[in-house]
Amino acid sequence: MTVDDPAEPLRVVIADDHPLFRDGLGRLIADTSGLTLLAEASSGEEAVDVCARLLPDVVVMDLRMPGEVDGVEATRRIVNAATAGAVLVLTMVDDDAAVFAAMRAGARGYALKGSAGADIVESIRVVAAGKAVFGASIAARMNRYFSRPGQGAGKSAAFPQLSARELEVLDLMAAGAGNAVIAANLVLSEKTVRNNVSSILTKLQLTSRAEAIARARDAGLGVNEQEG
Repeated sequence: MTVDDPAEPLRVVIADDHPLFRDGLGRLIADTSGLTLLAEASSGEEAVDVCARLLPDVVVMDLRMPGEVDGVEATRRIVNAATAGAVLVLTMVDDDAAVFAAMRAGARGYALKGSAGADIVESIRVVAAGKAVFGASIAARMNRYFSRPGQGAGKSAAFPQLSARELEVLDLMAAGAGNAVIAANLVLSEKTVRNNVSSILTKLQLTSRAEAIARARDAGLGVNEQEG
């Protein structure tokens, strides 16, 4: 269903560290009736600052950006501060962990950079209208994720003291992933992963990574990834 153009143009911020992509998307927005390009940001930290100053209707957010504030963290800060009407993730990253990290951070939509220009424009309008939107490949991935045994509430129930992010890290640890792989999967810095591992050990009153992995596997974490 097509969302009608608003009476006033939707004010859009693009957050992406690739100049050529920002330029192309910016031209698309500028040439589209009902949309106006408000500003561009080349990092997550800059996106947070721009939104605080300009209060856009929609932020089109990439996930992998330089610095400590990646797209997921920038989304979380923007949503928590209510400095944008909605965040639409537009990225090349389409793995389960990235999709759900963005959703938990408060993104209202998730699309891939290979999407057609008309689909991107429509997604901007949909999230601005307060609805959620996901590209076909992302929707299929979500269906596969929720159809796998052991996903969802069962895992969090096993470790209620852990945050959602810590549970993701522990799940990947149990699957045999090292910090670098976990960082890539969750779109985090390795420093952030190390901090999460330390917090997991503290909260579970464990003294080593090996103990954490054993405890997690006993609770059923890591099984799906191992069987891949």
